[in-house]
Amino acid sequence: MPELLLPFEAKKVDLKGADLLDAGLYPLLPKGLKEASRAKPFLLEYLHMLPIEEIGIPKYYETLPRSLSDEKNPNLIYPVEGGVFVHIYPEPTDERHTYVSVEPSLTINIDAIMPKIEEALLDYTDEFDSLDTDEEKTQGFLRALDKICYSKVSKTGKSSKEDAKDNAKGNGNGNNGVTIGEDKLTGSKGKWFGKSDKSKDKKNGASSGRSRLFTRAAKTRIELTPDEIEAVKYLVVREKVGVGVLEPLVHDIYVEDVSCSGLGRIFIEHKVFKSVKTAISFNNMPELDNFALRLSERSKRPVTLHSPISDATLPDGSRINIVYGEDVSRRGTNFTIRKAMGTPTSIMEICGFGTMTYQMAAYMSLVIEHDLNVFIAGETASGKTTTINALTAFLLPETKIVSIEDTPELVVPHKNWIREVSREAKDGRGGAVGMFDLLKAALRQRPNMIVIGEIRGAEGLIAFQAMQTGHGVMATFHAASVEKLIQRLTGDPINVPKAYIDCLNVVLIQCAVRLPSGKSARRVISISEIVGYDSVSNSFSFIHTFMWNQSKDVFEFPGDKNSYILEEKIAPKRGLPPEKKRNIYNELNRRARILERLHKEKGVTDFYELLGVLNTARKEGVF
Repeated sequence: MPELLLPFEAKKVDLKGADLLDAGLYPLLPKGLKEASRAKPFLLEYLHMLPIEEIGIPKYYETLPRSLSDEKNPNLIYPVEGGVFVHIYPEPTDERHTYVSVEPSLTINIDAIMPKIEEALLDYTDEFDSLDTDEEKTQGFLRALDKICYSKVSKTGKSSKEDAKDNAKGNGNGNNGVTIGEDKLTGSKGKWFGKSDKSKDKKNGASSGRSRLFTRAAKTRIELTPDEIEAVKYLVVREKVGVGVLEPLVHDIYVEDVSCSGLGRIFIEHKVFKSVKTAISFNNMPELDNFALRLSERSKRPVTLHSPISDATLPDGSRINIVYGEDVSRRGTNFTIRKAMGTPTSIMEICGFGTMTYQMAAYMSLVIEHDLNVFIAGETASGKTTTINALTAFLLPETKIVSIEDTPELVVPHKNWIREVSREAKDGRGGAVGMFDLLKAALRQRPNMIVIGEIRGAEGLIAFQAMQTGHGVMATFHAASVEKLIQRLTGDPINVPKAYIDCLNVVLIQCAVRLPSGKSARRVISISEIVGYDSVSNSFSFIHTFMWNQSKDVFEFPGDKNSYILEEKIAPKRGLPPEKKRNIYNELNRRARILERLHKEKGVTDFYELLGVLNTARKEGVF
């Protein structure tokens, strides 16, 4: 098991349960932290372990405002899906703060218990094998543990012996004497405990064999306290169904990347606190190798010494790259997890972050609505995928869309969406399906818009051929400027003919930058329009419609009354005659005002809420 290196010397906590609520610390807690501690007593135990006299009482947040990034020594706790918490622990003398996952198993020692639990679970191996999804496996393990474990004081208030006697007669309350509250892992309040939910099985068409699972009595029963039962259940599900010690990290919506560089600490990239070290550390090479092997098996692309590199997707959609073994990684096996997004970031949130303005968003809405060709370009970790996902909300609801990716990251909110993902050859036997193949197939599917996760190779030429045949194309691309983008497109291995480049209409360049205040941020540094290629001078012409002024952190609009795309492409599509083509700028500004009002006055921020509002506005002719 990886080692947990707490950033403080933990105090011994002798008090439990109600005694903790009577202790001196509880009355001093802020309201939110009090409520969370009452709901989850292990959090209160953790708080008693802290050196409160040194760091003070942590603040509690249900959600983290971006302004917290300005905190020099943040000391705060926030909840994470799965009924656990995260403590950002201040490290004044270190360049990184520490991320501590506060789990039920952190405050209680169950090392001696777990071997017995593992042995008892072996009796249910055949039944576990019949479960398919992670949800079914989670429920299966919980039901098995309800039979194996029982507490000294039951939910019914009877002694453990009385409950055991009732259960033996079949007169129990269905939980075999286990005392737990509502199970936060499943949202269940006991319907799975000891008996299957037959009505649910019937409703879902489950076989009668499935409904009979976990009905036999456990051969071994283990008496535990309620706290120990909660810790055991959490740990078993975390290890058997989840991704072990990384489970809280992959469920934390504020974690963008998880990085293991070999032996030593796990690091994360946090949306608010940027680069943070965790309390998780691998100090043993075999344990690190075994952990990476397990991750690769979960992604269904196992690594071996013969094939030590794996690019795959975890069950939750997160991308994982693993480099296995000391032969190719001198510090030992390493892996990087790039978290999947839950609900995509909306264009409103992007404007709120200062990444672009409402006027720039309105401009992109006009470009995308009229099926023009757009590349979102930038360097690694500049936010390209986040931006392209946000911009898909501007596609008309009746649009037919085909997305093509190496790893599924795009989230298109439209119903008529074909999602295609490339496939590698298995064991060298062929059967590979690449981006090139999928893009060729997409041309026969008559989409209005083709969205490409990232153009890197020969598929780029097919993308430009699609543009020439009238298909709209959106894609991400690695390039830090328009010049570099054209250079890469026309060179090996993409080799797009220079005469094709003007099929691309708009290039948005986004970068991770340093603001005048010294803070890091993401900014759209330019939105440019490709005008054409001059074969005589062998040069390309393009116009910067929007530019970011780094010295002032403001956006400038040099394309005002000077936009080739707005006047020559979009105005005719909207029925404006040549003498009135500049009226398109009125529409641009009107849309910008609508977006700003929706965000600032109506409070519309959610991706899907914005989509619904825009669709309604389009039906009424407002947007």
